[in-house]
Amino acid sequence: MRLTKRTTSRTAAVVAVVLVATSAPAGAAPAAAGPPGEPPKTPTAHGYGGAVSTVDPTATAVGLDVLRRGGNAVDAAVAAAAMLGVTEPFSAGIGGGGFLVYYDAGSRRVHTIDGRESAPASMREDSFVDPATGTAYPFQQARVSGLSVGVPGTLLTWHEALRRWGSRPLSAALAPAAEVAERGFPVDATFRQQVADNAAAFAQFDATRKLYLPGGQPPAVGSTLRNRDLADTYRQIARRGIGTFYAGPIGADLVTAVRRPPVAADPAAPWQFPILPGAMTRADLAGYQLRFPAPTRSDYRGYQVYGMSTPSSGGVAVGEALNILERFDLSELTVPEALHHYLEASALAYADRNRYVADGTSRRVLAELLDDRYAAERACRLDPDRAAPKPVPPGDPDGRYGDCATGAAGADGNPGQSTTNLTVADRWGNVVEYTLTIEQTGGNAMVVPGRGFLLNNELTDFSFVQTPGAAPDPNLPAPGKRPRSSMSPTIVLDDGRPFLALGTPGGATIITTVLQILVNRIDLGMTLPEAMAAPRASQRNSTAPQAEPAFVSAYGGALGVFGHPAFTATAELGAATAIEFTGRHGFVASAEPVRRGGGAAGVVRPARR
Repeated sequence: MRLTKRTTSRTAAVVAVVLVATSAPAGAAPAAAGPPGEPPKTPTAHGYGGAVSTVDPTATAVGLDVLRRGGNAVDAAVAAAAMLGVTEPFSAGIGGGGFLVYYDAGSRRVHTIDGRESAPASMREDSFVDPATGTAYPFQQARVSGLSVGVPGTLLTWHEALRRWGSRPLSAALAPAAEVAERGFPVDATFRQQVADNAAAFAQFDATRKLYLPGGQPPAVGSTLRNRDLADTYRQIARRGIGTFYAGPIGADLVTAVRRPPVAADPAAPWQFPILPGAMTRADLAGYQLRFPAPTRSDYRGYQVYGMSTPSSGGVAVGEALNILERFDLSELTVPEALHHYLEASALAYADRNRYVADGTSRRVLAELLDDRYAAERACRLDPDRAAPKPVPPGDPDGRYGDCATGAAGADGNPGQSTTNLTVADRWGNVVEYTLTIEQTGGNAMVVPGRGFLLNNELTDFSFVQTPGAAPDPNLPAPGKRPRSSMSPTIVLDDGRPFLALGTPGGATIITTVLQILVNRIDLGMTLPEAMAAPRASQRNSTAPQAEPAFVSAYGGALGVFGHPAFTATAELGAATAIEFTGRHGFVASAEPVRRGGGAAGVVRPARR
């Protein structure tokens, strides 16, 4: 659909409203201060008529505007996601992929879209092995290269979600984001820090340096960041359709950047490794297809928990851990005792995830991992009084039950560190939980010249090599294969109706963050905002589990009594978004109060409180 004058005027009005907002809506939690011109970040909102939660106030505001104008949850989610491609470009965008879980209120069914990036046809099991040395490339060499780029699925995900369940065209969803990209948005401290953390890599490429390192330095907080190339790219897609990306000139430029990385002739300092080309072709891009797998399901304390199937490991791992925990009444335990069970169940689920779950895992094995009888077999390894030595061995999903049989350990890959998540619900009860990514913060560091978007480094989520002496690794590269992910968009139903939707970024810690929020809310009696704000820990079957400083201060000593190893301190785990569904068609929209600079939650009609 061509952008008409009327459409453009309406978009400008919407953008003006979002960019000059200066006060939080009634019923919202106190707003976090941001740079001048940025809408406030309100981490909690109560109300009616629809709700949106994202990490970015502009994306949340645009999603709410779509809902106010009669759009549904899918319309609002795609508009918010397109905006995140502008304001959160180091976490997501059309150069990446993701997983979308959708609850359809009319049919009371949960659907999923697998828009994960796929390997090009030239990918081999040894593609990440340096032929000169016979050993795996260092991670940063693989990341900042054309070799790491998977065929993107984000744009096709938006198009297909709107075609199946939306009420508006893709052009309408892209218009507000294109306007903000052209006009510019205020840089906040998180944005600046993400540029600073990637400055050496960004400086290697002319287009990236020009956009994100003005004058050779990260943009100042409060300055305006404009991305006119991305605005033009969005508008071309709006006019000509997604074919211009997958089989047209935008795609041709993408493939050229992958095959001939646009390295700057005069970087401030040379990159620490040679920048390798990739082998993606235009045929790889044109041949990309979405998948629509059945969601995973785990019944927990009377709720039905739906998640994402392979190549995501999130739905299986979260579901298995919940099935293990359901063997214990956590509500009758002290908080340290409940956390001990949470950490041990996480380790058991991760042992199985690493050994068995990847793109191509058989339906039989996936069903077995989510079987309550298998969970009972695994739960016999959870000692309520003592932490097991790590790593624990995986189970043996052979369909036979009754003992604590174990298999050979599998290897973890190179989990990504940066993603973004959004949660949307509309007045009709439809729900979208969507996690999207370009992998590392900043992807592979290459902005496609003239197009304004960063490329992903998703293929580094493959295991680079088979570990000698270990069981066969299911996550080795192969042509057309999709790398294993930890993304865990989750929708929880209560007797077929929405109770809670949540998701988070955070690489391999996504699974544990989603699991811990569910335990906090369902078992420990926290409100949703309390469950989101509580300090986090992540045990991924490791001798060095991670935890936030507040978690270590509150529980480290008590968990040490159980024999848990010392936690490795990490500043923050995740940046979740969530919506809870209350009586009389109400919503509690919740985002992070502090992590990643705080998130933004909002409702269409705030409740009086």
